[in-house]
Amino acid sequence: MLRSLTLVATTSTSTISKPLLFSPSRKLTLFFSPFSLPFPQTKRSLSLHRSPMNILKSFGFGANNKPTPPMQNSAVAQGPDDDVPAPAQQFAQFGAGCFWGVELAFQRVPGVTKTEVGYTQGFRDNPSYEDVCSGTTNHNEVVRVQYDPKECSFDTLLDVFWAGLDPTTLNRQGNDVGTQYRSGIYYYTPEQENAARESMEKQQKLLNRKIVTELLPAKKFYRAEKCHQQYLAKGGRFCWVWVPLCGKPIFSATMFCLLFGFVKS
Repeated sequence: MLRSLTLVATTSTSTISKPLLFSPSRKLTLFFSPFSLPFPQTKRSLSLHRSPMNILKSFGFGANNKPTPPMQNSAVAQGPDDDVPAPAQQFAQFGAGCFWGVELAFQRVPGVTKTEVGYTQGFRDNPSYEDVCSGTTNHNEVVRVQYDPKECSFDTLLDVFWAGLDPTTLNRQGNDVGTQYRSGIYYYTPEQENAARESMEKQQKLLNRKIVTELLPAKKFYRAEKCHQQYLAKGGRFCWVWVPLCGKPIFSATMFCLLFGFVKS
């Protein structure tokens, strides 16, 4: 039996309502591209990269009233990433919004041999996805990239990073808002730090707003839950569309309707 759910997004100029049909035998398929898409801020933030149950909670169904556990500072969480890459490989960490799309972008780079999504730069040891989303642990959603420096330079990874985000928005990429969506480059070596700093200076000359991207040493990397790993590559859904136009993302009320009109089995 089909059930109908109406999503309503209210902007300063218009209200958009679109019924969606769900059934246990159907899957919702949205067209997506690697990074999040900014669109006018709504009264209720629709962060569709969350699980279906969390989406329902956003609309007031089955809300979890359990209090958020207090933040526990951990020296381990603030320590360096002590994992070791494969022989002759190197690590790099990048935060650029929802880690699903960021991972997909780096997966496609020749010379990248492994990608993992996870959490870093926070205060709690072994955080869960819910902990990070609570905004109390200061963790960032990141992708740890393992690459072969003979096949892929760190500068190439930096080019991919800058091409897919707005580095001037603090704690935000598109409609994903929160400290876990801040942009950051987390380096493992002095060579990576110098290359990232030079790259950032070049990017700043191209922009008329200040870059707020973090540039910090890589800290303890906590792998995200298995369901988040290679999420989009495995056919996952609920990720915003990225539409380049003159080098900038665009979004409109019409596009919103079209986006939610593309529902198929």
